[in-house]
This record gives sequence, structure tokens and C-alpha cells, in this order.
Amino acid sequence: TVSAALVKQLREETGAGMMDCKKALAETGGDIVKAQEFLRKKGLASAEKKASRATAEGRIGSYIHDNRIGVMIEVNCETDFVARGDIFKQLVEDLAMQVAACPQVQHLVTDDVPEDIVNKEREIEMQKDDILQKPEQIRSKIVDGRIKKRLEELALLEQPFIKNDKVVVKDLIKQTISAIGENIKVTRFVRYNLGEGLEKKSQDFAAEVAAQTAAKEPAASQAPQPAPDTTEATE
Repeated sequence: TVSAALVKQLREETGAGMMDCKKALAETGGDIVKAQEFLRKKGLASAEKKASRATAEGRIGSYIHDNRIGVMIEVNCETDFVARGDIFKQLVEDLAMQVAACPQVQHLVTDDVPEDIVNKEREIEMQKDDILQKPEQIRSKIVDGRIKKRLEELALLEQPFIKNDKVVVKDLIKQTISAIGENIKVTRFVRYNLGEGLEKKSQDFAAEVAAQTAAKEPAASQAPQPAPDTTEATE
């Protein structure tokens, strides 16, 4: 017997449907960690079967944060019916917010990172003191691990989902594919930061105060002095 509370908890943590959660818990003897893995594998299998389908419909979503950060993102699906649905709309909104919340993200997936950047990162890592102190035969393996982590920091689909950090964005998309039954692809995004690229006036507050003080001193020295009192004192 699977309790309703356990089903609810699994739904909140994975975003999967109620019956899928109930089945996963039944299959795993009520172990919520194993149930999460069960759902993840099921979602992956479902998503992989649909990965080759064309995605010619979709939505362009946007998100503006505090009038200082703006994001536009294109997410595609197979039919306009799904594109108009609440589940897909919510996914697009969440992904736009995700981009705004991750200023380090510059690419969709790690394979999009230019090769020259990857090579430069590798060159820097190979020259670090802690790497040079390691045995030569394991240096490349350590550096590969670091490069992989660095590339994942730059990729949108590798980020922990901002509404549930136990799920990465690519798995969130796969869960949605499983839920709606259509292939979904994030095509592109762009982020705008207020004032980015504009020349800003650099101001030194201490120097400004010193300049204002210096300007006041000559003005004070040039102010007219009161005439001396020449009235003779009388006894």
C-alpha cells in the first residue's frame, strides 16, 4: 500500500503524474529515492523515442526581472495544440526565468561551447600547480573532469532547475515530453542586461569631495572682511 502523502511528495519532487508516481512507488516498495530513479529512467526512455520527431511549432517566451534583466527564449514542440496548452506555456515561462537566474549560462548544451574556449580552459588547467604535482598519467583525467564541470556551468540544459534543484533542466524537459507526449526542443535564447555595452561615467567620490572643498576655499578667502571699529572708547 502506497500512502497518498508519499505519492504527493514524489509528485512535488519530480513533476510526474499521480498515477506514474503511484506505480513507481509500488514498483520500488515505497522507496522514494528508488521511485525517483524509476521515473527518471522511464522519462528518459520516453523522451529518447520522441527525440527524432520534427518540432515545427512552439512558443517564444520572455521574462523581465526588476526592469534590469530581460530574456527571450524559443521552445519548440510538434503541434500548435500543445504549444497553446498550459503545461507547455509553463515550461517556456520557467525556462525564460531560468536563463535570467543563471548569468553564467551562455549556451544551450555543452557541445555548443566553441572548441577554442575548451582548448583554452584545458591549457589553463594543465598549467595549474596542483595538476603539475600529480602523476603525469592521471593529469589529463583530472583536467577532463574539471573541464566537464566548467562546460556544464555554461550550458542551460545542465543547470539545476530553479524551482526544484533536485532536477536538472534537461530532465525537466524530458519529464514534460513524457507528460504531453510530444518532442520538445529549446532552440535559442538571448539575455539582455540593462546598460550592457554602454560607456558608463566613472566617478571617484573621494576625489569629487576634495574638488568641491578646494573650490570653496578660494571663495571663502575672497569674501569681504568687516571694517575695523574706529569708534574711540570713552570712559
